[in-house]
Amino acid sequence: MNNPSRYLVTAALPYANGPVHIGHLAGCYLPADIYVRYLRSQKKDVKFIGGSDEHGVPITIRAMKEGITPQQVVDRYHALIKESMQQMGISFDIYSRTSNPVHHETASAFFKKMYDAGLFEEKETEQYYDESTKTFLADRYITGTCPVCANPNAYGDQCEKCGSSLSPEQLINPRSALSDAVPVKKKTKHWYFPLQNYETWLKEWIIDGHKEWKNNVYGQCKSWLDSGLQPRAMTRDSNWGIKVPLPDAEGKVLYVWFDAPIGYISATKELTEQWADYWCKEDTKLVHFIGKDNIVFHCIIFPAMLKAHGGFVLPDNVPANEFLNIEGEKVSTSRNWAVWVHEYIKDFPSCEDVLRYVLCSNAPETKDNDFTWKDFQDRNNSELVSIFGNFVNRTWVLMHKLCNGKVPPLHADIVDEKDKALIEAIQHSKTKIQNNLEEYKFRDALFDVIDLARTGNKYMQEKEPWIVAKQLTQNPDAQKSIDNCLHLCLQLTANLAIFINPFLPDTAKKMIGMMKVVEKMLDWENAGKIKLLSVGYSLREPQLLFRKIEDEEITAQIEKLKAGLVKAETPKMEENKSEISNLKSEIVFDDFAKIDLKVGTILSAEKVEKADKLLKLEVDLGFEKRTIVSGIALHFNPEDIINKQVVVVANLAPRKMRGIESNGMILMAEDTSGKLHFVKPENIINPGAGVS
Repeated sequence: MNNPSRYLVTAALPYANGPVHIGHLAGCYLPADIYVRYLRSQKKDVKFIGGSDEHGVPITIRAMKEGITPQQVVDRYHALIKESMQQMGISFDIYSRTSNPVHHETASAFFKKMYDAGLFEEKETEQYYDESTKTFLADRYITGTCPVCANPNAYGDQCEKCGSSLSPEQLINPRSALSDAVPVKKKTKHWYFPLQNYETWLKEWIIDGHKEWKNNVYGQCKSWLDSGLQPRAMTRDSNWGIKVPLPDAEGKVLYVWFDAPIGYISATKELTEQWADYWCKEDTKLVHFIGKDNIVFHCIIFPAMLKAHGGFVLPDNVPANEFLNIEGEKVSTSRNWAVWVHEYIKDFPSCEDVLRYVLCSNAPETKDNDFTWKDFQDRNNSELVSIFGNFVNRTWVLMHKLCNGKVPPLHADIVDEKDKALIEAIQHSKTKIQNNLEEYKFRDALFDVIDLARTGNKYMQEKEPWIVAKQLTQNPDAQKSIDNCLHLCLQLTANLAIFINPFLPDTAKKMIGMMKVVEKMLDWENAGKIKLLSVGYSLREPQLLFRKIEDEEITAQIEKLKAGLVKAETPKMEENKSEISNLKSEIVFDDFAKIDLKVGTILSAEKVEKADKLLKLEVDLGFEKRTIVSGIALHFNPEDIINKQVVVVANLAPRKMRGIESNGMILMAEDTSGKLHFVKPENIINPGAGVS
């Protein structure tokens, strides 16, 4: 949208079932904040909306594990998340929560209007039910043995060991997580949103109308639409959430992905009485910042809801980021493999901008990226300290030493080509940075800022004012040369403060403090100008913007990460030992004889789309080649297992996983650390050989 009258920017609502980690920041909160700060510097009318998602199964699971109420869970973590966001400078205009009355009212009214318009399909289906607790079981409340990797503690929606997406019907020996009872099937009624009715419109709106969206977003939307949309239940059986506003809906609540995005609307209502200007006027630009796991909800389901309801604007863009890994491994909150934001703030006081810098410069904008503590140290010491901070500090020190602490004049009569090149670089940088920011390329924009500081260092090194100062008695133009160099370096520093402000707001404030100028100087309209600091104006003493990060600090963080993992894994290791010592029930030889085990050779391996933990394998069994889907993607790279020999359960009934028919199971062994290993012959033998 060109020249919108106002902007509405949202960042995904985090579940209030735990603290936020740096993957959350890198995924959506930091890029959203950078974009909003840039818009504010342009004096745009913008509202930045956020809040905690306080409904859904993850909340009740946490409450059950801790033996407390869901309300106690969300109260604790909402406060912690909100504080972490504030400390990291995520500048929401409002950070609300979905337990607020205004949200319950808004979501209920939204549902009721769609219901009254006949937009839902009422269906009665059979779902698992725990007779001992008299509770319908959400998929996460059902556990059993994974049909893919034989993990005895898989959930009804996913096996966290192999990553396979599952349904409760696929589990072997399913049990209730509430009581350990065997669940039964019982009829229940729910209201379904017929997404298939909006498929044609969605294709026109996204596929034809939003080709400018990021490739990962556009591609995932196209894949969903090409596969065909199905009705989706917008209600659930639960006592935690927003009650379905119908007389015959006792014990039913709104589906969390129906109520959560409406939280953006209700939070805007809390913020301003003019909320409808931002949600209902066509000249509003709505932008959702999310992680890639939320693309379908924000690009397909929520827009279809808005379209069906009527009267709301649709998102102009949904710039979703990929995932941020930690030290080469995927973030895992259950394994405590994460860098928690509230802990970082305690360990590195007054270094919030350093983390913002590292996460933006290494942002997973187009692919999954990796955070390492060594890279954190290198980027701080080599870029923030040695390039950006060094240029600002040298400029200030030399200005005080050679120009009596005041902004020197620019002498037009001796302006040379190097001076002109620096002026051009300042002006050209504004265009580059602005274009990248408006195209949601925040990593590139930040690189341009640092590159401008690098240009300043090079210019100063070539001008050598400290050497020229030794020629003051012999060269009548020496002082003029010094003045010109430091005048331009000071003007460059003022521009750097403007450019860095969306990314590192605390650093920009320190810089304008040193310049003794008001915050208005950071307005974007001033960027690219070389008359920001007045000649003769006295400036404060230099202040170091960044400190060096020492090796000991990095070692301590790596050890902390490992120690947290060991602490989290110890109960699992004990559980594994118990599983090893407690053998399954005895079988007779005839039972074992039914299993047909064959040696196979992996011919090809590739990742399964929209399933981070699954690999699609082509396996040669000698007498035929088979496709087998295996949940081993977190343990092996596809290219590393080509030509590996494996043992396959060859007569296992086929199962569809992510739309792919899997014909067999690869046998794996798991060590006490959770690492998977192939069960295989000691030496290479012919594919198809029997195993007995």
